[in-house]
Amino acid sequence: MDAIKDHIAFQASALSLRERRNNMLASNIANAATPNFKARDLDFEQEMARQVGDSPLRKTSARHMDSLAGLGGSGVQFRQPLNPSLDGNTVEISVEQMEFSENSLGYMTTLTFLNRRISGLLTAIKGE
Repeated sequence: MDAIKDHIAFQASALSLRERRNNMLASNIANAATPNFKARDLDFEQEMARQVGDSPLRKTSARHMDSLAGLGGSGVQFRQPLNPSLDGNTVEISVEQMEFSENSLGYMTTLTFLNRRISGLLTAIKGE
C-alpha cells in the first residue's frame, strides 16, 4: 500500500496546498472592505518544495535570511499592496481575483494529474 501512497503523494500534497491557498485568497476577497485587514498569501512553489523536502534555496550561513517572511513556519505571508488604502486594508480586489483564478486553474490541473495517476494504477491492477 505504501507504493500506491508514494505514487500519488506529490499530487495529493499539491492539491491540499492549492486548496489552502484558495481558502486564503477567498478570505482576502471577502474582507476587501474590512478596515486594517492584511491580505495574506503563500508562495506555492516554495511551500511545495518545503513539503517535498527539495527546496532550491538553502541557507549556507546562519547570517542568511529566510526566503519566506511571515507568520511562523506555515509559509503564510502578507501581501504588499501596490496602492495602499487609507483605512489600512491591503486587499486589492483585482490582484486577489487574478491570483484566485490562477490558483483555481492550478487546482484543476493538479486534480487532472491525480485522476490520471489513479486511472493508471487501476489499469495496472486490472492488467489491461
